[in-house]
Amino acid sequence: MRLQGCSHSHSNTKNRYLNLTGNSGMATGGSGDVLTGVIASLAAQGLSAERAAVLGVWLHGAAGDEAAKEKSPYSMIARDLADGLSKVLIQISRKKV
Repeated sequence: MRLQGCSHSHSNTKNRYLNLTGNSGMATGGSGDVLTGVIASLAAQGLSAERAAVLGVWLHGAAGDEAAKEKSPYSMIARDLADGLSKVLIQISRKKV
């Protein structure tokens, strides 16, 4: 189960996860499609559904935080999240996150 709001909570019968990344600018059309794509791509790379969901929600929120550094929360669009995701993945590969 994934709950969405100011922070995201994901839980199964054994574990509970709390994600504190993300911002109000992510409440835009297409944002959920970006999240679904991120989770699906992680699952396609072999992560379990749970790990893909947990990591996907974190990556999605971190991408939104990156996008918010350059855009107003009132003007963000889904494409900004995709651009932010690229920046987050580069930071991870350089171990800056």
